[in-house]
Order: sequence, then C-alpha cells, then structure tokens
Amino acid sequence: MKVALLSLAVLGAQLTTPASDRLPQLNVDALCRARSAEAKLMGMAESRSVAECVDDENDAKRELNTIWGSTSGSVRNECESDAIALGTRGYLYLLSCIYIAEDSKSVSTGAVSGASKKRRTK
Repeated sequence: MKVALLSLAVLGAQLTTPASDRLPQLNVDALCRARSAEAKLMGMAESRSVAECVDDENDAKRELNTIWGSTSGSVRNECESDAIALGTRGYLYLLSCIYIAEDSKSVSTGAVSGASKKRRTK
C-alpha cells in the first residue's frame, strides 16, 4: 500500500496535460525505483534492475525524440492519455503505443486496397 501511494505521488507529480508538441519530461529514476519497489511489495522477482530500467527508458526517450515531431497530434494525445489513465507513464510505453498506432493505421488502410469489388459467381 505504501509503495502504491509512493508510485502515485511520484508519477502523479509528472502528469502533464496531453497534446504537447514537446516530448514529456519524465523522471525515469523515480519511475524505475517505483516500479522496482512495487514489484518487491507484490513479491515478484525483478525482471530487470533499476539501472537497466533507466537505460531502457533513456534509450526509448532518444528514439522518441527522433519521431515525436513527425507523429500526428492525435496519436501523441491518445498515447499520453492512455499512459496517464493506465498508470504506465514511461518512454517505453509511449514509444510502443506510437508504433502500434502507426502499424494499425497502415494495416487498416492496406487491408482494403487488395479486395476485389466483383464477386465471382458460378
């Protein structure tokens, strides 16, 4: 319970209004420490160390910096809003969300283009 409140306090302080042209600034050290503490509280083995978590988040941030400006505002808004609502705020989540949104957009538009308009009858 204490860890959950700590997580909310740490992550809640980072909540910003979605729809920014700039990449959100997150405290990845606090984020990773909160995730680690939460895993310990739940009796789960850590899948990665806090240092590995920080490295992964910083790698995701660097990649996001290259694609954030070219990503549509609606996708950025949706991903930021989902992250806030789900409590999964982090650069890895935002990066994954953007890639999934972009992939699903290309699949949904490409799936229809090959369909035949005429139906064969015998």
